[in-house]
Amino acid sequence: MNRLWSRLGVRTASVGLLVAGLGGGVYLGQDRDDQQMSAQSQLVMQADAEELQLMKDRQAEHAAARAYRRTAEDAAAAKAAVEAKAAATKARTLEKKAIAAKEAEEKAAAEKKAEETGGPVEFTGPIPDSCNEFSGSKKTGCALMLDAGFKISQFPCLEKLWDRESGWNYKALNSGSGAYGIPQALPGKKMASVADDWKTNPATQIKWGLGYIKGRYDTPCGAWNHSESVGWY
Repeated sequence: MNRLWSRLGVRTASVGLLVAGLGGGVYLGQDRDDQQMSAQSQLVMQADAEELQLMKDRQAEHAAARAYRRTAEDAAAAKAAVEAKAAATKARTLEKKAIAAKEAEEKAAAEKKAEETGGPVEFTGPIPDSCNEFSGSKKTGCALMLDAGFKISQFPCLEKLWDRESGWNYKALNSGSGAYGIPQALPGKKMASVADDWKTNPATQIKWGLGYIKGRYDTPCGAWNHSESVGWY
């Protein structure tokens, strides 16, 4: 009887140990699986983090490249604008020079023609209707006097003044004093302040004479009155 219970105790203990061993094995195996899954999760998370950082780095590189392109484009546009402005300025300068050269050429041709023909440079400006009753240099003088701001009522004084001084002859020369031209400028080269063609262009002489009268006597009638009083103006 005692022997039977002893055998039963041994078997029971063996079964208990076997069950405990199996339980422990299952637990240990499960723990290893959990550890493996945890390590894999960490690797996945690390890979995700590295990929995210790589994406951020690429985005930063792309942003820097775009910023560089914009800067380069802005610099190119600014340079192009400066070059365009310089080209436009150069073109305007060349145009002005061409116009001035053409005017000088036309003026030289007119002077040459006047010298060759022995006549004055023709006046090509507008003539108001109120001046059409006059002719030659007097018609020119009437038009230029109005253009200078004087009233038509001043022209009779101007007409008498320069009738006395030169007879409205653009080549009139006072051999004693050297006074020259319609207004009898003294010396005649003073009229070069208006234009270089002062020797052959009545309009140049008249413009200078009107400026002289305005600066010294205010009006042609003022100059005529002075001439009447002292014999000169």
